[in-house]
Amino acid sequence: MNEQALLIPCQGEQLLGILAPGTSDVAVLVVVGGPQYRAGSHRLFVQLCRHLATQGIGSLRFDVRGMGDSSGEQRSFEQLSDDIAAAIDALTQAAPHIQRVVLWGLCDGASAALLYCHERNDPRVAGLCLLNPWVRSVQTLAKTHVKHYYLQRLREPAFWKKLASGGVGGTAVRELWGNVRRATGAGVKAEPSFSDRSSADAGLPFPARMARGLQRRSAPTLLLLSENDYTAKEFTEHAAGDPAWQQTRRSLNAQYGRWRELELKAADHTLSQPAAKQAALEQTHRWLVSSLDPQSAPLGAPPSRL
Repeated sequence: MNEQALLIPCQGEQLLGILAPGTSDVAVLVVVGGPQYRAGSHRLFVQLCRHLATQGIGSLRFDVRGMGDSSGEQRSFEQLSDDIAAAIDALTQAAPHIQRVVLWGLCDGASAALLYCHERNDPRVAGLCLLNPWVRSVQTLAKTHVKHYYLQRLREPAFWKKLASGGVGGTAVRELWGNVRRATGAGVKAEPSFSDRSSADAGLPFPARMARGLQRRSAPTLLLLSENDYTAKEFTEHAAGDPAWQQTRRSLNAQYGRWRELELKAADHTLSQPAAKQAALEQTHRWLVSSLDPQSAPLGAPPSRL
């Protein structure tokens, strides 16, 4: 593997990236979010980029400002657009044959990729691969806890035995009631409907801006959701109840099936299990070829782990 280190200028700071070469005119830029650097949890990003390189698809994984070996102050995922733009510039300059870039992100890296599309609408961005996007809010977290934790506990006879014997205290019951109130929106200020939002929407909550970014770029999108991950379940709950996400997904599906959604069975948030990680790598490659190469063969059946 002939990887190359790149020094990337960004707003007076210097980012470090690792370029994996490829022959395709499509390349992947891994957007790293959270307190994490370019290798990724369990070396996920390293393995992703090397897997794609064996298939002729180049990539760049890099440290944003304030993380890993990059200089500068650490920033939240909502403030990474300059870093992403600088990385795309460096990628296309280092490999001039690259005409199209796919943003690939995990958790708030996926969120940062969509926020970049919202802010810049960069025509070089030809696709998005989003793994367990982050849309956390008080209401989404409460809904997820009620649906996927408390309802399961209420079905367990052991819970009721503990409640009857005093083993489950009043605190737990109050927590349940509090989550139910938050999940139903009691005491939570409602967001404006999608149709009421103006184009000057920089002040909207970040999940709304993410949906706007996806709609604005309107690029082929692969959504990967881990079966055993609360962040993925939060996203599912949010997208199912938010008109912006519903409208955007319908629009992408109408455009020759530009939206593809897959669940990674028995997978956790960072794909720590080798089988789940391998399934994600294979699906990323198959989607890249089928969605962005018009001369390629049809996608075919998904692997058995999905």
